Amino acid sequence: MKAAVALVAGLLFGAGLMLSGMTNPARVIGFLDVQAWDPTLMFVMGGALLVTTPVFAWAKRRERPVLEATFYAPMKTQVDHRLLLGAALFGAGWGLSGLCPGPALVSLPTARVGLLAFVAVMLAGLFAVRAWDTRRLMRQLAAAPSRISEDEMADRMRAE
Repeated sequence: MKAAVALVAGLLFGAGLMLSGMTNPARVIGFLDVQAWDPTLMFVMGGALLVTTPVFAWAKRRERPVLEATFYAPMKTQVDHRLLLGAALFGAGWGLSGLCPGPALVSLPTARVGLLAFVAVMLAGLFAVRAWDTRRLMRQLAAAPSRISEDEMADRMRAE
């Protein structure tokens, strides 16, 4: 059931991106261009807030999610250098290419060369950070094996 709900939600999200024109990099860059500003993205974001705000309010009143045993909140809540660097890289990539991960994945069937390059670099970055974090945690574990349990190591990896 969870997989079916995730599939329907993903298809709905992708259809919304396509219908709103947010898979068009020129539309996104037009939103960021102060000289020839295109407010379309602002209206798309506003529409998303109109839908999600009441749903989040409803969800906060529930004891548990509909399809899970418990809510999963982020373990890490502090703003640190990794978050700031990631946000800066995301913003720079979004501003330079007009793409962010959702619209890029939705647009993959077009097989545009720039789009394929964007997705390849995005995936390479994801795997590089995961490998870096795994290597760092393994060094910590090797340095103090009795102080870090497997569960704690898994929790740390999820938090990163």
